[in-house]
This record gives sequence, C-alpha cells and structure tokens, in this order.
Amino acid sequence: MIARVRELPIAFLFFLGLFFSFSSPFSSSSSLSCRKPTNSTLLHQQEKRVVILLTGRHAGKKAAIVRNYDDGAGGRRYGHALVVGLARAPRKVTRKSSEAKQAKASKLRAFVKDVNYTHVMPTRYTLDVDLKGAVGADATESSAKRADARKAAKELLEEKFKTGKNRWFFTKLRF
Repeated sequence: MIARVRELPIAFLFFLGLFFSFSSPFSSSSSLSCRKPTNSTLLHQQEKRVVILLTGRHAGKKAAIVRNYDDGAGGRRYGHALVVGLARAPRKVTRKSSEAKQAKASKLRAFVKDVNYTHVMPTRYTLDVDLKGAVGADATESSAKRADARKAAKELLEEKFKTGKNRWFFTKLRF
C-alpha cells in the first residue's frame, strides 16, 4: 500500500488528505475514516448567512441567520439559530405596469423562526441587512413579540429589495 501511495500524483494525495484521515501505521486498525462537515460546524459564527430551510412549513424558503445558539439556549438544548426569511417573495415587476401594481408586486412576507442546525442548508451568500436590531433575542417567546419582529423585518427587507442589491435572496427557488 505504501509503495502505491508514493506513485500517486501529489495533487491526488492532497485531495485524499482533505477528505480522509489516515490512522497511524503503528495502530492496530488500518482503516480510513471519512470526515464529513456537519451543518453546525459550517454555521458557527456566521450571522447574516443566507440559508435554505429543509423541513417544516417554510421548507425550500430562503432565510438569513440573525443569531446563533451553538450550545443551545432555554428549552432548546441543541444547536439552533434564529432566522428571518421570506415566506412570500416579491413578484416580477415590469416598467409598463402602473405604480400601484409595482408597489403591490414588490411587497413581501417575512417570518421569524428558531431552526435546528440540521434543518438548514447554508449557502455561499450573505445578506447585508442589520436584522439584529429589529429582531431581538426574545422574538420567539410570544406571538405578540413574534408579530412585532416580523413587521420590523418586513420593512427592512422591503427597503433592501428596493435598492436592487442581494437579488438572489429575493428570487423564488425553482425546484
């Protein structure tokens, strides 16, 4: 086995080193173990990261992380995140449509939710909106606080949509 490893190109050996950890030649077991990163390691300390929800009512919807709780908090003893997302994305707007139609089509609906790390898929995108001020840590404690946080988040997200930046976040996923 060692003679064959020396014959392989260096790039392939580097590839193997990234995804497999070889056990010591002096240990009794000589098996390979695959290291797969989990969602919790990918999401650690990444606020404003855009994620896609995988389960529940908002499955397939985009959301941005507001706060991380890696060790859990309160009644949730697992790693989770407070996210703000789009329950309904704004629709396409054309120039020839009236101002009233444009205003109606550019409205969106937001949601605020605590989500387990295993139920989200991180993306490479970030959202440049300061949602931490609008959505407090206690936003999911009661329905009244959740409604206030949802309204504040909706206003911030609509302002960001009107600027034309972060286009990908405001488009509906096609699947």
